[in-house]
Amino acid sequence: MNPLLRFDTLPLFDQIHPEHVPEAIDTLLAQAEQALASVTAESFAAEWVAMSRTLDVATEKLGMAWGAVNHLNSVADSPELRAAYNAALPRVTEFWTRLGADERLYAKYKRMDVNALSPEQRQAHKNAMRNFVLGGADLTGDARKRFAEIQEKQAELSQKFSENTLDATDAFAYYATEAEVEGVPDDVKHTAKQAAQKDDKPGFKLTLKMPCYLPVMQFARSSALREIMYRAYVTRSSDQAAGDGRKYDNSAIIGQILALRQEEARLLGYDNFAEVSLVPKMAESPHAVTSFLRDLAAKAKPFAEKDLSDLRAFARDELGLNDPQPWDLPYVSEKLKEARYAFSEQEVKQYFTAPKVLAGLFKIVETLFDVAIQTDTAPVWNSGVHFYRIERHGQLVGQFYLDPSARTGKRGGAWMDDVRGRWLRPDTGVLQTPVAHLVCNFADSVDGKPALLTHDDVTTLFHEFGHGLHHMLTQVNEHDVSGISGVEWDAVELPSQFMENFCWEWSVLQHMTSHVETGAALPRPLFDKMLAARNFQSGLQTLRQIEFSLFDMLLHSQHDPAQDFMPLLETVRREVAVVSSPPWSRTPHTFGHIFAGGYAAGYYSYKWAEVLSADAYAAFEETAAADGTPSVETGTKYRQAILEAGGSRPAMESFKEFRGREPSLDALLRHQGMSA
Repeated sequence: MNPLLRFDTLPLFDQIHPEHVPEAIDTLLAQAEQALASVTAESFAAEWVAMSRTLDVATEKLGMAWGAVNHLNSVADSPELRAAYNAALPRVTEFWTRLGADERLYAKYKRMDVNALSPEQRQAHKNAMRNFVLGGADLTGDARKRFAEIQEKQAELSQKFSENTLDATDAFAYYATEAEVEGVPDDVKHTAKQAAQKDDKPGFKLTLKMPCYLPVMQFARSSALREIMYRAYVTRSSDQAAGDGRKYDNSAIIGQILALRQEEARLLGYDNFAEVSLVPKMAESPHAVTSFLRDLAAKAKPFAEKDLSDLRAFARDELGLNDPQPWDLPYVSEKLKEARYAFSEQEVKQYFTAPKVLAGLFKIVETLFDVAIQTDTAPVWNSGVHFYRIERHGQLVGQFYLDPSARTGKRGGAWMDDVRGRWLRPDTGVLQTPVAHLVCNFADSVDGKPALLTHDDVTTLFHEFGHGLHHMLTQVNEHDVSGISGVEWDAVELPSQFMENFCWEWSVLQHMTSHVETGAALPRPLFDKMLAARNFQSGLQTLRQIEFSLFDMLLHSQHDPAQDFMPLLETVRREVAVVSSPPWSRTPHTFGHIFAGGYAAGYYSYKWAEVLSADAYAAFEETAAADGTPSVETGTKYRQAILEAGGSRPAMESFKEFRGREPSLDALLRHQGMSA
């Protein structure tokens, strides 16, 4: 039987092949079409459970099967799978677009007796009515047809944008000499040497994958090598790429995406796409967002200017670099941190072995949220993937896949995605438990030793696990508002950024470190140095995020898509940045968050939610034990108010339920060392 058509088990990832995709999509689209025809028939009652039993059950199957294909396309890309995915993508997109704009279905929802619904169902119904409007349900004739065409074309372009980014990243390789990689950590050099030998090349194969690129930029003593790597990285998928790398240029694709989004907004009666994007978010308007970003930029800029001044002075006085270039700054920064705080990232990394970090993460989650995490079994797509179950008092709460390592054919970055949501199923009456994907791109193990994580890697793991907890610990039984479903996009980062704070608590770190050679725990003096350096260059880092966020919001609210978008980026940089970028830098060309990842006119969400998460974590600081151990009672309150509620109510209501008030900017500024 086609593994994509099996729904009595978890996805059969080890059995799914590209040739299974056409048959499965044909079958599931036909079933979904039949279900849609059934519930929109005049004789079918406009009743929530009856419609869910017919339509939602069918569309969930389509969503789960397509989700498995989409996931494999992200973590195990191959020419055959890519072809099968791209062949099915227009048909799947067309169905979801048509479903979201079906006037017959819209009419059924309008006729429902909202007073007969549960609070969870009422929230889901409210969201559905809003989404019908945003999905073009009020459009007619040519406008409706054009809206559907726009959705299909946008899906195609976003997929091509991702493919170009992945292909451009995978295509680059630089074979460095021993002299060029002087200063690069031994484990990185070892991996690079093995990669070169595999290619029958001398020296060290350097790539643009983060486990290689970042340590080269931080530690390689050769400025010339750093420039080579930096130029290749910031010109990926652009007209500035070297050689035949220009075949992955995303310039035209970005222009087309922006034009289509603007056209979509006008069809829906909005002035720009940013207004459309903000309808289901917490922020009230593009102006409210830009005001928030500019206010934060004004507070951060003096700290960023001081950060840059310190870097330049250190480069001049200690490293002999009178005019450090952008590719020198990560190296100078690392050397300044070592000098100022007497430790290096490489020293810290030796204590964060992947198994120990994972055990420490599980321990804090189990303690605070009253759960047990255990190894489980399920079919996986790669031997490095692990599967776990979460239980509370012997009852299954959720399950998750963890795919930690970078590899060819896997897109960069880190993310959480849902496999299925919690749902009291209307067809069987059985409570379906949630399942999640947690995906990272860390360095793999070397010579049989445990994989080593940087502290940034540890923070990334906690971040994605925060998303996973939001999805898996929900107690909402209506799948459209359970877990992360239905949560405002600019609040969805709250639980993820909240979890990052525990990476800086001694009471937590004690349980998650073990030196790769000696097994010794992280020494307290070294932790104290890390803590002292926590806000090292936080001003520069804050402005960098604001630059991305402001560019995104202005791009979708004030930019003419017919014009080149690079001058807008330069304008934003002049306004908020303190570090100049080379004129050939093309960071938008791989900005997958806004061109292929759902964050269009929404990248500000990271900073917006950071305010929420910092304030939420302040509740733990206020109630922690004398030794810093987090309060279990506060953990229970947070779990119930934020995680378990999911999208069943507005995020601000959940926040106020936890904190007893609206959020304040104070905690974020204090956490980042930028208090007045």
